[in-house]
Amino acid sequence: MPNEIKGLNEECGVFGVFGAPDAAQLTYYGLHTLQHRGQEGAGIVSSDGASLYQHRDRGLLAQVFADQAELKRLVGNAAIGHVRYGTSGHNSIANVQPFLFHFHDGDIALAHNGNLTNAVTLRRQLEDDGAVFQSDSDTEILIHLIRKHIREGFIPALKQSLNQVHGGFAFLLLQKNRLVAALDPNGIRPLCIGQLANGAYVVASETCALDIVNARFVRDVQPGELIVIDRDGLHIDHYTTKTRLAICSMEYIYFARPDSIIHGVTVHNARKQMGRLLAREHPVDADMVIGVPNSSLSAASGYAEESGLPYEMGLIKSQYVARTFIQPTQILREQGVHMKLSAVRGVVSGKRVAVVDDSIVRGTTSKQIVKMLRDAGAKEVHLLISSPPFRFPCFYGIDISTRSELMAAHYSVEQMRQRIGADSLHFLSVDSLIRAINVPDAGDAPDGGLTVAYFTGKYPTPLYDYEAGYLKSLNEQERRAQGRLIK
Repeated sequence: MPNEIKGLNEECGVFGVFGAPDAAQLTYYGLHTLQHRGQEGAGIVSSDGASLYQHRDRGLLAQVFADQAELKRLVGNAAIGHVRYGTSGHNSIANVQPFLFHFHDGDIALAHNGNLTNAVTLRRQLEDDGAVFQSDSDTEILIHLIRKHIREGFIPALKQSLNQVHGGFAFLLLQKNRLVAALDPNGIRPLCIGQLANGAYVVASETCALDIVNARFVRDVQPGELIVIDRDGLHIDHYTTKTRLAICSMEYIYFARPDSIIHGVTVHNARKQMGRLLAREHPVDADMVIGVPNSSLSAASGYAEESGLPYEMGLIKSQYVARTFIQPTQILREQGVHMKLSAVRGVVSGKRVAVVDDSIVRGTTSKQIVKMLRDAGAKEVHLLISSPPFRFPCFYGIDISTRSELMAAHYSVEQMRQRIGADSLHFLSVDSLIRAINVPDAGDAPDGGLTVAYFTGKYPTPLYDYEAGYLKSLNEQERRAQGRLIK
């Protein structure tokens, strides 16, 4: 997967189906297509209309369900599933979703993609009120809030609870006789609805998961919506009307599969347009354009077409490196780049190469790629990034919640170029990024209906529990910039 090297990871992928025979098998297929969104754990909960059945474990989906008997045991015509990369909570079986809770008035399963920015405060309050948590994931907070308000009825309790949690979230909840989906008031994380030929409904993080089960795309879940699917069909409700679209721009830049469509925008087309606008902003004198496999290939093709330079395969990605080989140390990350990517000497030797990549996080990958191309004989290496400098952390479901690991937070573009070793380094502007994605649902939403806070520092929501640490990091950065701190 692309995130094995870059050091930037999406939190999770969710998939649900209601009204289809072999719902768990369909959910397995959907999760397989969403595997790029999480590789630490996977699970499925199914319902036969009377009981809920669960299987979950750490590892890739195929490992979790290596024994086909586990999948066959998940009977019923409704199911939800989850693939996990945890930004909140440790990598233990207790944190692998979907969670399944047993109550005297009915069981409920819960799966979540995103991150709650007020989770610490809410958990402390709930524990003080007597709640006992089974995991250290922020996902579990929602179920405790629901139980706190359950006397009002499940849907009213859910609505009240959704108004108490903040951040970026897409929730799927399964009861014995209905499937419920909810999206945060800014629609930061993607969520869409499809329909099978037999009338059954499917809910998924990306449309590519609808395609694998031959579901027809119906609509995106909108900010603040509460979707209820039961035997009577699809019901659209709202838990809040105080909404404003702010989709995570990194979905288009890096995370989502290129064949997915998010709020009317095909991810491949958006990335290709990023490459075109990058070529207009930063033309370079080169002999060829190459892309960094795989998430940068669309942008590289756009850059090549706009610049009139030939598009070549100058880097090859190995398809057989397991994620377990990549460890969280600098030395092993650098080795991981060599295990994952190889330069094509016969293509780049003696050439001036324009390399298009989608982002720079730590700079480890970029530095190693430049060195790799020079070792293969490249005469010049010009690095072009199809997104703006990643200067600010994400608090909505990407595993960068501090500025300490962000290269662009500590160095100017010229300093980054020197440290990476490229002959030139260029980034796409924020305005061009917004223009390239061009979300048709944006309306009058700021920043074209996108969250671009990673580049501007202007977040669409309050940061709540993260506020103090974030402000502290900004103050430290300002002191460094003034030369008071040397790091």
